[in-house]
Amino acid sequence: MSTGTDPLAPLAALSGVPEAVAEVRKAVDRLYGHRVMRRRAAEVTSEAAIRGARASAALDGADWSLEEIRRRSDFGGDPEARTVGGALRISADAGQLLGVWRHSPLQVLARLHLLAAGDADPAAGRPRREGEPAGPLFPVEIAAAEGFERKVQEVELPPAPPADEAAARLDQLAQLLAARADGAASGTPALVVAAVVHGELLALRPFGAHNGVVARAAQRIVLIAEGLDPKAICPAEVGLAELGTAAYREALAGYLGGTEEGMARWIGHCGEALRLGVRESTAVCEAMQRGMV
Repeated sequence: MSTGTDPLAPLAALSGVPEAVAEVRKAVDRLYGHRVMRRRAAEVTSEAAIRGARASAALDGADWSLEEIRRRSDFGGDPEARTVGGALRISADAGQLLGVWRHSPLQVLARLHLLAAGDADPAAGRPRREGEPAGPLFPVEIAAAEGFERKVQEVELPPAPPADEAAARLDQLAQLLAARADGAASGTPALVVAAVVHGELLALRPFGAHNGVVARAAQRIVLIAEGLDPKAICPAEVGLAELGTAAYREALAGYLGGTEEGMARWIGHCGEALRLGVRESTAVCEAMQRGMV
């Protein structure tokens, strides 16, 4: 039972959001009811992790095929290989961080950044300090169709806030999540909470680099923690990559604008990405059922 008011609750009532929440819930429930999940759920989780990691790395500019990722054993070479390796490490560990997330989300974010950056990076696992810039969210703009790059350039994202402001807002976010874990604030749908965590981390860019992959991993952890996707079989990163960088930037610009319309558009975009992730894992289940995997 809720013992307080959830500050995120008004977002759940924005235009189009209840419909997005209901569609996501229906899609996820259908996937969890698939007959393959009765016997091979762990395999589906494993496959979702690698597909989600591949997609998250692609959004950070390292667009490798699944075959290449499965074939490789060394991810410590060039920058693209390190990006893919970081995304894989995060996917492998995200589910193990759930217990810590419930009482110390900041500790988990530091761990996610350490996994993304690697031990060799002296800034790994620590937020940026005063005067340190935040790296770009979209290091490589990939043209998916004619006019794509022009469209991307038309969507201007504001700069990241200074390090002290980012730290203060990150603390507020952590307090909000801790209140939910304690039952002091609850009732807001998981999709909305996950979208806010994802959007806020992209807005704050608390680290000097790798903020995108960390934000997407945090969204995954929220979906697990909030009970929407407890087995982590719905790789929303796949959907984000499929929808494309331009749409991702445009939806994020809506979140950063802070208007009701912009916030609803961002939550809807996260919902659509999650449904596409469900479709990806449903295809995996179908392939397993036919004996192809």
